[in-house]
Amino acid sequence: MGKYHARSYAQLPTAHLVGVYDTRFENAVAVANEYGAKAYATLEELLPRVRAATIAVPTVHHLAVAEPCLRAGVACLIEKPLAKDVADAHRIVELSRETGTPVQVGHIERFNPAVVAMEKLGIRPGFLEVVRISPMTFRSIDVGVVLDMMIHDIDIVLKLAGSKVAKCEAVGVSVIGGGEDVCNARVTFENGCVANLTASRLALRTERRLRAFSHDAYVSIDYQKRTGIVVHRGPNLQAIRDAVARIRRGEIQDLTQVNYGDLVQIQELPIDDVEPLRAQLASFVKAVAQGTRPVVSAEDGLAAVELATQIVAAMPATTL
Repeated sequence: MGKYHARSYAQLPTAHLVGVYDTRFENAVAVANEYGAKAYATLEELLPRVRAATIAVPTVHHLAVAEPCLRAGVACLIEKPLAKDVADAHRIVELSRETGTPVQVGHIERFNPAVVAMEKLGIRPGFLEVVRISPMTFRSIDVGVVLDMMIHDIDIVLKLAGSKVAKCEAVGVSVIGGGEDVCNARVTFENGCVANLTASRLALRTERRLRAFSHDAYVSIDYQKRTGIVVHRGPNLQAIRDAVARIRRGEIQDLTQVNYGDLVQIQELPIDDVEPLRAQLASFVKAVAQGTRPVVSAEDGLAAVELATQIVAAMPATTL
């Protein structure tokens, strides 16, 4: 992921890519040469020369890399999840507060054009259904599927629900060992909203969808295709009620004559064609330059790790 961040920083008019550090110096050299930056053999050499940095290392090392950056006053965009566990996530939040140095968490789906379009609707969901499945990529096998994949959706669900968690139930299956590879969780919030989340990294196809049901609307988005639809209750309710009334009066006896799809007005969400990683980094750079709160704060990242931990803990031992 670090290479992609370097590319996007190099393309941003509001940023200047200074340097790249990697424990394998040859990797740093290759990326730095490609994007017109300098490769650094140590983190200590790089830090005095930058105001902000992306931390794209294995999750288990997030705290170890973030601490010297934050103590040096270097703002950090830390790839998701914020940390490997709640204790490390708490420590990063504390360091950010102690040093007054901002942290943004790389929950890139917040910048997915379909998610941005959905949030503009301002819906208050009563039920959320999320599916994120794909074949094994072998990219983040240091953590289970909840911290690897479901964490994206946990962050979005927490944002949409806007309430504290009241109850968490989950089942999971470990196939390759070292952590769950398939998980289904049902999260109930204090405001009554319920979210059903499914994640698998052992599927034979890729699907990334979110469906939100509220009193006023139904919204469905495809994360991967960056598309979405909305069905508003108001314009459709009377047509459906009229059809039901006609059936009850016996005016319609052949139900094949009634097509529910014809009664419903489906609207495409207006989507801005923006590359999520570029939008995420532009948002981060703007927050650092203007001294404003990042869109996805360290506290947001902590909340996602806390719920992910609850989900893993809720799995019966017999299912793993």
